[in-house]
Amino acid sequence: MNTNKMYEIAKEIYAELGVDTDAAIAKTAKTPVSIQCWQGDDVVGFENPDGVLTGGIQTTGNYPGKARTIDELKADFDFAASLIPGKKKFSIHAIYLDNKGQKVDRNEIKPEHFETWVTWAKEKGYGLDFNPTYFSHELSADGFTLSHQNEDIRKFWVEHGIASRKISEYFGRETGMPSCINFWVPDGFKDTPVCKHEYRATLAKSYEEIFAEKIDKAYNLDSVESKVFGIGAESCTIGSNEFYMGCAQKHDILLTLDTGHFHPTEVVSDKLSAALQFVNGILLHVSRPVRWDSDHVVILDDETKAIASEIVRGGYEDRVHIGLDYFDASINRIACWAIGARNMQKALLLANLEPVALLKKFELEGDYTSRLAYLEELKTLPFAAVWDKYCEMQGVPQREKWVADVKKYEKEVLSAR
Repeated sequence: MNTNKMYEIAKEIYAELGVDTDAAIAKTAKTPVSIQCWQGDDVVGFENPDGVLTGGIQTTGNYPGKARTIDELKADFDFAASLIPGKKKFSIHAIYLDNKGQKVDRNEIKPEHFETWVTWAKEKGYGLDFNPTYFSHELSADGFTLSHQNEDIRKFWVEHGIASRKISEYFGRETGMPSCINFWVPDGFKDTPVCKHEYRATLAKSYEEIFAEKIDKAYNLDSVESKVFGIGAESCTIGSNEFYMGCAQKHDILLTLDTGHFHPTEVVSDKLSAALQFVNGILLHVSRPVRWDSDHVVILDDETKAIASEIVRGGYEDRVHIGLDYFDASINRIACWAIGARNMQKALLLANLEPVALLKKFELEGDYTSRLAYLEELKTLPFAAVWDKYCEMQGVPQREKWVADVKKYEKEVLSAR
């Protein structure tokens, strides 16, 4: 199939609407998408290979060939990255440290435990993001961490947060790209609590201590993430949306919006322009909730497209940091990375191909008829030809051709594990 010929036709069609497809491709290519490490090994990490997930974190499925070591996880992601166009970051949880077989507790982690990740990222040209791990630990077994009413336990988790920020700063200094560090804690009650005030006041106190030291935002970008409920925390989540909106404003940090962390009728795409009136930036966790925060692989659904459109329409490219958050162990894990990340890239490219200025003109003139008509006609423009050209320019497989590559890797590499 002649990609160039198809692209030239598509280019002419989009040009009639004032859209420069070359510019849209270039803009999409330079927008970083942070891809989650935990898809590659079912959120097990390397702190304790025999560890059990707790804190409301669950993964389903037992597809063969998951990564068991840091080197295997790196190799798997490198292969996945060869299938995904665009600028990439790799998001690492604290439990993915290289402890060299030694016991290193969460409050003792240091940049040296992540040197192997930094060396690899610099070689490959990836950025790095970081996540403190507030689950799957004996001191979080009762469901509380930073809001814990036991002062010794609370201090342990505060120390983990402080240590994590140092690692994030290290990532940013070494890679030359700011590292987004995301704070999410599982704290909450299964049944209706009486002492909500005490727990939320404690959580607020913990963040005062964690964020006390100012770190250059050129290297480290702090962010806090809410959740409407979780397994074992169905009746009250200490870190609610209102709590973290205030926290982000108070500490002048990012607000994390996860597409699976709200009520089923709420959508993150509608929250971007509202929250960005009051917070300086947002960290996205793009996932696919199926009735709840189930972290299904991202598909090119209406909400994913709407999120990308809101970023571009609002001119938020420098204020919204895009990250993915899902994990599926029921199918090939590398394919999950490729499917989700390629779909996020498709959504961004679609958004960059919108004639935003024209659509805004219709709206501001009160011509809602034209606005709706054009939005509908855009859906059948030859986007696929532009996507194929983008993939060709990025040196990654077009259309479904990448699936055969994954099957080959599975046969030659994963099946031997």
